[in-house]
Amino acid sequence: MYNIFKMNSGIRVVVENINYVNSVSVGLWVKNGSRNENISENGISHFVEHMFFKGTKKRSAFNIAECIEEVGGQINAFTGKESTCFYVKALDSHLDLALDVISDMLFNSKFLPEDINKEKSVITEEINMNEDSPEDVLFDVYAKAAWGDDSLSYPILGTIESVKSFSRQQIVEYIGTHYIPENCVISICGKVDLNNIKNLMEKYFGNWRSSSIKPVVYSKPEFLRNHFFKKKSIEQLHLNLGIPGIEMGHDDLYPALVLNNILGGGASSILFQKIREEKSLCYSIYSYISSFNNTGVINIYTGLNPKYVYDAISIIMEEIYNFIKKGIDEERLRKTKEQIKGNYILGLESTTSRMFSNGKSVLFLNKVRTPEEIMNKIDRIDSDKLKEVMDKTFGKGVINSAFVGENIDTDMVENLLDEYRNPFHSNHSLNI
Repeated sequence: MYNIFKMNSGIRVVVENINYVNSVSVGLWVKNGSRNENISENGISHFVEHMFFKGTKKRSAFNIAECIEEVGGQINAFTGKESTCFYVKALDSHLDLALDVISDMLFNSKFLPEDINKEKSVITEEINMNEDSPEDVLFDVYAKAAWGDDSLSYPILGTIESVKSFSRQQIVEYIGTHYIPENCVISICGKVDLNNIKNLMEKYFGNWRSSSIKPVVYSKPEFLRNHFFKKKSIEQLHLNLGIPGIEMGHDDLYPALVLNNILGGGASSILFQKIREEKSLCYSIYSYISSFNNTGVINIYTGLNPKYVYDAISIIMEEIYNFIKKGIDEERLRKTKEQIKGNYILGLESTTSRMFSNGKSVLFLNKVRTPEEIMNKIDRIDSDKLKEVMDKTFGKGVINSAFVGENIDTDMVENLLDEYRNPFHSNHSLNI
């Protein structure tokens, strides 16, 4: 059972009551991430997330964690490209405590200068750790290749230089303009007394007001044709190939999920079977979908010995081409829809995952799509719809790419990718 309401302050609340569990998950969702920043403040959204855990007027940093953990609960947060979420999971009897802690962090954090300086060191180490992960580096390099100077390409962590530049005044002002009720959603899922939930919301968030409303407006970034390479002394070459995708909230996401699942979504997928199992060129290969406001992308990732990269790219291109030309037979479509529905339902078996799904949906779409609605949308996918979505995604071919590693002839790779930029609209097979 879902209950969505808007408080007088402007904050939206979504509650899903599940009577048969004994837990509750609470999340404060903020429509703010690295995409909302300018270049000089890149990383400040993630920095703010950290600072909310550094102590309030009535709780130290230790007390924030202790008061939740001593009742067996969990408290955490994350920052993405377009949103930030602070969340607590605990027994349903501790809902009041969860809301108290989250609201205390939101309204009473002190942002002491000494804590800010300490956290600069912590996040600098987090950035260094990110640099030691080829997959994380690849993610940032690819974003730059796909969206150029648009803020969607900014790294979530920021840079060491930008992080070190943040002042207390800058942090407080950023929170004042971005952390406002109109940009926020409280998502609650679990065993909840619906008769008391509005009273709890008034108790902890009823007095929240903003001095000015700053609605979030998203750009419509161009999907650029770039092939970027970052040299890194590692054994494997990591690569990400970019294909036009589907924007957040669009119904074409469901047929795109079907297509992605068949091409590279698991161990039974075309790319896994061909490139790993048959050709033995890599250990890991998969495709995945990323959807944002006004844009989206389908990526193909693999990590492999640099000497195999040319063969791997050629085979990937050939398989995409065959995928488009042959289409999907009815039996494969039926099996894939069942697989996606199964994965989706299994993914909703925790109150936290349901809280995440509900909160993000209300934050960006102002509604919740029930599991029944989503299952029906998947069931209604047919061959005609798959072809339509295929044409606007995989049918466009690989537009951009990113590579991290060494021992690669970048000119040869770029020529190989550019050579097959438009074969997907031709009537002849790829000459591979």
